[in-house]
Amino acid sequence: MRMYQVDAFTDRLFAGNPAAVLVLDDWLPDDLMLAITQENNLAETAFAKARSDGAWDLRWFAPAHEVDFCGHATLATAHVLLTEAKAEAPLIFHTRVGELRVTQGPHGYRLDFPRLPPEPLETLPAEIARVFDNPPVRIFRNFENIFADLGSADAVRSFVPDLASIARLGRVGLVVTGQEADNGRAHFVSRYFAPGAGIPEDPVTGSIHATLVPYWGERLGRKRLMAFQASARGGWLDCELTEDRVFLVGNAVTFMKAMISLPNGAL
Repeated sequence: MRMYQVDAFTDRLFAGNPAAVLVLDDWLPDDLMLAITQENNLAETAFAKARSDGAWDLRWFAPAHEVDFCGHATLATAHVLLTEAKAEAPLIFHTRVGELRVTQGPHGYRLDFPRLPPEPLETLPAEIARVFDNPPVRIFRNFENIFADLGSADAVRSFVPDLASIARLGRVGLVVTGQEADNGRAHFVSRYFAPGAGIPEDPVTGSIHATLVPYWGERLGRKRLMAFQASARGGWLDCELTEDRVFLVGNAVTFMKAMISLPNGAL
């Protein structure tokens, strides 16, 4: 069984966010897909299967469980389908969060995601109330994560996560974000922690920008924003906001092509 490992949201190897991709003829058992993901020891492994209508079904697994939405593994899958499987753009993916589209442009792959506006949050959950040295400027959430605006990009970069406390949120992750200084290339930066899903810190996370872009777009009065995820590997996202969609432009490079040898009786 062929598998690819792709660095997403980067134009060079050893940067961005790595994801594994498998293109299947038929779905594998869920427990086997989870086992493959755990063996890969990456934040996400994507599994894609062609549909009769020319679109694709797409599922994502983290080491702890299947996830509802993953941006960088969507980008990685599109890269594999267009460069290895000889599929043609635009690609249409059917997922748990609805239909996602990926096209190709002069500056990279263009991902079309649903706009997930920030939902007000009055107080931090007790599990993470003490993880901040200083209270966040603002807190909000979407259906799968809690967000904390720390007030500046420097505060985001220097944030030291208490992973044990964050893990008590279970499947909910924590995003910290802040506005970049006026002389910075990015308009805002972020970091993402989801230890409850087996992801201590995600290098570059496309899905959180479906909420970050509406948040910062409103605060800064912009429809086009440049975002930087300030993990150790780091990654850039060129973002565009419309009334009901968020568009992200990014690149991807293939790091590895491999064959999985499944034991007899695994399927």
